[in-house]
Amino acid sequence: MTNTATPTTTQSTSTTSAGLPGTDVIDAQTLRDLVAADPLVRILDVRTGGEFDSVHVPGSYNVPLDTLSEHARDLADLEHPVVLVCKSGARADQAHTKLTGAGKQRLHLLEGGLDAWIASGGDVVRGTSETWAMDRQVRLVAGTISLVGILTSIFVPKAKWLAGGVAAGLTFSAVSNTCAMGNALARLPYNKGRGCDVGAVLDEMRNGEAS
Repeated sequence: MTNTATPTTTQSTSTTSAGLPGTDVIDAQTLRDLVAADPLVRILDVRTGGEFDSVHVPGSYNVPLDTLSEHARDLADLEHPVVLVCKSGARADQAHTKLTGAGKQRLHLLEGGLDAWIASGGDVVRGTSETWAMDRQVRLVAGTISLVGILTSIFVPKAKWLAGGVAAGLTFSAVSNTCAMGNALARLPYNKGRGCDVGAVLDEMRNGEAS
């Protein structure tokens, strides 16, 4: 579930000696300013490969959240400043937790994610993929299961608990800022896109060669 969330760091307009914001959370305009002022800044998109192929911020790199979890230490060793992006902020927030836990420094998160970037008039690269955003996929699956449970309960009363289970799952998702259904859907072939070779992505990030 892609609920908008941000790290607990208090937002501030101060900057560090390196010119980076003094807070982990930055807005779309700050990201533009950083990219224009510092060619070493890297934008890391943690959505699925299919979502990334559909639309992404120019010059960004893609390591899906489930893959990032397995390679957090390698990504944390990257010396470049990194700005994390997802659709609305929740997956980037999870990635932020994993990478800071692995020791990553100079790590930032785009407030509001790609949605906020587009709303602010930011440029995007659009591909031929028509993969739905993960929150839309989750809404479809959750809504379908709930509807089937309710309709089936007309004939099989206990089927109502199917809809209740979905509701409980969504509630837990909001409270924990995780989404088991989204994680499962992310592993389906159509969400994989071109796949992710983390070693190759790291080399590209070091050399500034975005695809």
